[in-house]
Amino acid sequence: MENRLVSCDEAVFFYRRIENIIDKFGPSLILILAMIKKIIFAGVLFTFFAVEAFSQYEYKILTSVESIVPMGVGRSRLIENTTDVDASMYTTARSGGKDSDQGKVRRKDLKVDELNETKLLNFFSGVGINFQNIASNDAMIASALNSWTDEGWELAFVTSGVESDAGKGDKQGIFVTRYIFKRLKQS
Repeated sequence: MENRLVSCDEAVFFYRRIENIIDKFGPSLILILAMIKKIIFAGVLFTFFAVEAFSQYEYKILTSVESIVPMGVGRSRLIENTTDVDASMYTTARSGGKDSDQGKVRRKDLKVDELNETKLLNFFSGVGINFQNIASNDAMIASALNSWTDEGWELAFVTSGVESDAGKGDKQGIFVTRYIFKRLKQS
């Protein structure tokens, strides 16, 4: 097919043809087109919100516990729970603000037996803070985070805290970080 310019007569013919269509169907055609755009827009919105509203997430937590005990005496680990637990089995209701049945929940029943532990290095060595240990721990944690991301988990939240007495002769402390992941439930 060869490219050619449209003659003036042809352009006028098409213009008049379009004018006739608009004159004949103008107001209703515009309303129909507007309605179609609204229906398409509503469909897109519904699909987006339906996916979000009906999607169910599952969560997974990776906890790093890094010792800040001098001389490398402490223990540092990455901890991953591998046991399914139903928290409602250990939840009680409080009435009157004071009455609680928590005493009926035994601590030993709360402990899980299945977990993965990855050894980490302590922040302190015999001469003080050990930056090589910190970099090594960062590499181990990054490896775990990347592995979970590769499995379809999305890092949703990170929270951390330090526990240390800091009193006279304090020789204890831990640095805890929780990495909370989520993904759509696998059906």
